[in-house]
Amino acid sequence: MAATPCYGIIPARYDSSRFPGKPLADIQGRPMFWHVWHRASLCPQIQKVVLATDDKRIAEAAELLDVPVVMTRADHHSGTDRVFEAATALGVEEHAVVVNIQGDEPVLEPRMLTELIQPVAENASVMVSTLARVIDGGLVQSPDVVKVVCAANGNALYFSRAVVPYVCDDEPEARFLGHVGLYAFRYDALRRFTQLAPSALERTEKLEQLRLLENNIPIRVVQTTFRTHGVDRPEDIDVILNMIRENEG
Repeated sequence: MAATPCYGIIPARYDSSRFPGKPLADIQGRPMFWHVWHRASLCPQIQKVVLATDDKRIAEAAELLDVPVVMTRADHHSGTDRVFEAATALGVEEHAVVVNIQGDEPVLEPRMLTELIQPVAENASVMVSTLARVIDGGLVQSPDVVKVVCAANGNALYFSRAVVPYVCDDEPEARFLGHVGLYAFRYDALRRFTQLAPSALERTEKLEQLRLLENNIPIRVVQTTFRTHGVDRPEDIDVILNMIRENEG
């Protein structure tokens, strides 16, 4: 059987309330989006990785670095909507897998993408997949760290900024999973997502993946042990530089 075609798309916006111009932030002489693209391109399951943006500054910088780029509309409500427009512009196959790769993960481990893609590419019943890793301490309490609880088959039951599960009586076996915001979609599931209106829980938690769960579209959660770090604020760049130096050492 032929391998499932797989495309990686990196949505990149210039406007950010906490970090304007984030995709162009300098990391060791190259913009952040280049590091994400380069790392994602090392995943053997992905045949093409492109940047999707509505900003000419980002597009021009990408072209100078020979990073494939697709220009998209400026009025998208989410990165997933931008990913769908770019996938459609690329003419991806109906049975293709489309990976939504966060543009603020410059130390992304390519093997995480392999883990992410595997259940969708190998199991026809899986429409969407994402990643999670075991967390503890202050990360559990932080509303900036999204938690996920799963069913026995690995499908997500719920995502929340709150502490879930709630631990009664100091249960020693309690374990918390922090969501890693990477997604692999079958193209049809990606299209269905964009056709659905934002859901009640999505608006409450400000988590777009809840739109899928509220509309009975399961999300398979793959547990990973790899560590990554997103860039939310300018001060996160120092953390990234330290991680790069650790990896090089």
